[in-house]
Amino acid sequence: MSERGPATAPSHDSSPESPSAPTTAPLKAARRTSLLVTFILGGLTALPPLSMDMYLPALPQVTDALHSPAATIQLTLTACLAGMALGQLVIGPMSDKWGRRRPLLVGMVVYVLATAICALAPTAELLISFRLLQGLAGAAGVVIARAVVRDLYDGDEMARFFSTLMLISGAAPIVAPLIGGQVLRFADWRGVFVVLTGVGTVLTLMVWCGLGETLPPERRHTGGVGSALRTMRGLLGDRVFTGYTLTGGFAFAVLFSYISASPFVVQEIYGASPQTFSLLFGLNSVGLILVGQINGKLLVGRVRLDKVLAVGLAVVLSSAVSLLLMATGVFGEVGLIPIATALFVLMSAMGIVLPNTNAQALMRTPHAAGSASALLGTSSFLVGAIASPLVGIAGEDTAVPMALVQLVCAVLSASCFLALCRPWQKRDAQTAPAPAGD
Repeated sequence: MSERGPATAPSHDSSPESPSAPTTAPLKAARRTSLLVTFILGGLTALPPLSMDMYLPALPQVTDALHSPAATIQLTLTACLAGMALGQLVIGPMSDKWGRRRPLLVGMVVYVLATAICALAPTAELLISFRLLQGLAGAAGVVIARAVVRDLYDGDEMARFFSTLMLISGAAPIVAPLIGGQVLRFADWRGVFVVLTGVGTVLTLMVWCGLGETLPPERRHTGGVGSALRTMRGLLGDRVFTGYTLTGGFAFAVLFSYISASPFVVQEIYGASPQTFSLLFGLNSVGLILVGQINGKLLVGRVRLDKVLAVGLAVVLSSAVSLLLMATGVFGEVGLIPIATALFVLMSAMGIVLPNTNAQALMRTPHAAGSASALLGTSSFLVGAIASPLVGIAGEDTAVPMALVQLVCAVLSASCFLALCRPWQKRDAQTAPAPAGD
């Protein structure tokens, strides 16, 4: 075989070497990934927060070191995010054609090289360029991880597994700023990229040694670019899939508005140290993980996913309204604690919104999981990339732009959910029709 590992990821009941391990159809009755594979998939989905959140405490320092305004340095976040968006759009269909493993390994190697070069960048322009390449390559991890989950799971089981992944990937926003803050005690901002290079190298080796192919040859697409475009057009033609994609995309923009603006809001406006900011950021991520586990362990299978998603969106909206009222001074002069509380509630609600939008959308696309995952990721990262510079448009002395962008994106997310997904309607078809020719 030219690819390492079995045609499907190993289950608890069969190892890759077992002669009874299935090698053709995906596991639908006994598909349970091993602990190692679960950890690898969690690590791959953690790449975006690792690539961005570990760097957040260093943003003010990068601004001073490279003699650039805050808005320019925030473009280093935008470039990484835009790269991850565009990279997913390319790598997702590639994984439908050539399998999951080879595109993933190539992407991870390029990610490691680009991250190492970021550590040496002498100017803001060069740093922005290689952050873009870092994002393009890192997209392989997040888009293929979602596709692998779709290869192995369906229905409520898929929603539960996404919540399990959130337990791992959700730890990244906790650990990353803490590591970043501690690195800044002993090194400058370049040391953050050195650590990221090491993390990428370890994860690449884990993929090489522990992740088998999950898309058997008979389920791969044989067409070229035209076939990939037709597949994506067919997916976007499904109103419900598009609704969940946009709902999750705008919700992610709410989250990334916080990620992009919070270093300046918490540190520059409210005077917190990089270490305090890292602790607060980590606390918010704990809330996201806990709510994600409540979603996967207690709610999925007992309550309709649309009902759970509606509650999550309502909480996000309420939090965004509260933040805007506090930022504009409606409640008078507020300190760090009220702002941090509202941000904690907002982040926690993402533990419901993000895994359920992904699961609901991918349930409809068993015939093109890679392309569907690419569209999900591209919409999220592109909208997030657009939102990122907007939060700093009024300078570093006010939190109003962050709160306003969050509220607008929360309203758009809820509107797409209601207008396109129409959760009050009972849908007979669980999947979107496969595009002709596939």
